[in-house]
Amino acid sequence: MAPTAADRAAAILREVQSTGAVTVEELAERLGVSPPTIRRDLSTLEAEGLLRRTHGGAAVIRPVHYEAFAYDSSYLEQEGRHAEEKRRIGLAAADLVGDGETIGLTAGTTATQVARSLRHRRGIAVVTNTVSVAMELSRREDLSVTVVGGQLRGGWFSLVGAQAIAGVRESFLDRVFIGVNAIDAERGLTCHHPEEAAVNRALVGQARERIVVADRSKLGQVVRCLICPTEEVHMLITDREATDAEVAPFVERGVEVRRA
Repeated sequence: MAPTAADRAAAILREVQSTGAVTVEELAERLGVSPPTIRRDLSTLEAEGLLRRTHGGAAVIRPVHYEAFAYDSSYLEQEGRHAEEKRRIGLAAADLVGDGETIGLTAGTTATQVARSLRHRRGIAVVTNTVSVAMELSRREDLSVTVVGGQLRGGWFSLVGAQAIAGVRESFLDRVFIGVNAIDAERGLTCHHPEEAAVNRALVGQARERIVVADRSKLGQVVRCLICPTEEVHMLITDREATDAEVAPFVERGVEVRRA
C-alpha cells in the first residue's frame, strides 16, 4: 500500500532533519512514489515553513535567531559545541513525542534542538520558559506554544523567577525534555544558576515522563545548582560516543539510557 500524504510528509521531514538535505530521486525511491508526487509534497511542506526547497530536492531550514542571538558569542559558542551530537539527540527525543501531546522544554541548546526536530509532529502543545524555543516554533501554526512569564535572564534568553514557576504549574505535561549543564548518577541533574534550576525543577514536577537530553561531555559532571535527583528522571538521551562505563551508573539507578 502506497504511503498517505501525511505519512510521506512525516518521512520527508524525518529524512531532512536526519541528513540536512535530500534529493527528489532519493525520496521517491525510498517512499515508492513518483518524483512529481515528491515535488508536490516538498512544495506543500515549504509553504508550511517546514523545509526549504533546493534545486532537485530540499534542505533543513536554518535556525531562527533574533538579532540578539546572532551577536551573543557565548550562546553561539555553546550552540556550536558538540553540534552534531545535539542534532542526533534532538531527533531521538522528538521521535518520542506523539501527535497531540503536551510537552515541556527547558532552556539550553540541546533542548532547543529538540524543538527544532519537532517538524514532523502535529497538534503539539509546548510549554517553555525559553525565548529561543518559542522562536524555533514561531512559524508552526499547527502547534500551540506557551511561554511562561518571568524575569528575562539575558545570557540564555530564558524566563525565571516566581512568575515563571507559577506559569509552569498551570500546565500538566506528557513529557518534559530537560537540558542540563551536568548530570551525575549520584549527585543528580545540575545547572549553573539557582533561578534556572528552580524553573526546571517545576517543569520536572509537572511532567508524567522526564527525559534528560545531554551529550556525553555532561555525563559524570556536577555544577553548582541541583535541579533534581537522578532517580526522578525516566530516561537519558545522550550521544552514541558515550561509553558503557559512562552510562552504567545511570542504568543502575533505573534510568533508561538511549544513545543517538
